Amino acid sequence: MKKIIFLVIGILAFYTSAALAQDYIVGEEDMLKITVYDHPDLITVARVSGDGMITFPLIGALKVKGMTASQISKQIADQLSDGYIVDPHVAVFIEEYKSKKTTIMGQVMKPGVYVLSGNTTFLELLSKAGGLTKEAGDRAVIKRKTPGNQAGEITVTVDLRKLIAAGDMSQDVAVLDNDNIYIAGAGVFFITGEVRKPDAYRHEEGMTVIKAVTMAGGFSEKAASGRVKVMRKTDGKEKVMEKVGMDEPVLPDDVIIVPESFF
Repeated sequence: MKKIIFLVIGILAFYTSAALAQDYIVGEEDMLKITVYDHPDLITVARVSGDGMITFPLIGALKVKGMTASQISKQIADQLSDGYIVDPHVAVFIEEYKSKKTTIMGQVMKPGVYVLSGNTTFLELLSKAGGLTKEAGDRAVIKRKTPGNQAGEITVTVDLRKLIAAGDMSQDVAVLDNDNIYIAGAGVFFITGEVRKPDAYRHEEGMTVIKAVTMAGGFSEKAASGRVKVMRKTDGKEKVMEKVGMDEPVLPDDVIIVPESFF
């Protein structure tokens, strides 16, 4: 199952990346390869300087920072056609992506800093990071700078269950330069007493007592199902809820106690 999930992530990431690469915004340190059809002497490989410039034969210095590859192609073609080449056909390729980076931490196989190779979505980045660990929770939190020159940051949440299990591509958000992404581990709850498999279990959204009991294999023959207790810490204090209903919500770190029947 885990291999299938990784395969789905990889396929979705590939096609999304290919569709978006043409709109990549060039920045400092990116390496460009520029060709002009039928003019091999004009082939140029240039790294974008700190002030966003490259140098191209016949034209000289060109400002390319903040432009897409197609926009750069048009700019060069327009200037070459002004007295140098009749109807020039210019192609611009990004040889190396260096200008945009993001950080992904937490429950991924290879956490760290990644260069964004073109316009990148969350799924593509997750694929680069080796996918999720088995301890991963259901949410990824993205912290990013407020657009423009405003101070502060905004938070974007990705529902991993919807994205990976249900294929909801609305959750496959674009990853931006300087984003900080964190995937927390899943919470756990504990169930003990008269159930068939008392243990710690992964907490899921919408978890209730009856779902927890089911995960633990059901009640044993000795269980007092009407006297189930839930121990919960709130503000550092332990609280015991007696005779909880089967539809009682279960929170991470809760301890469910199923006592033995007296009869």
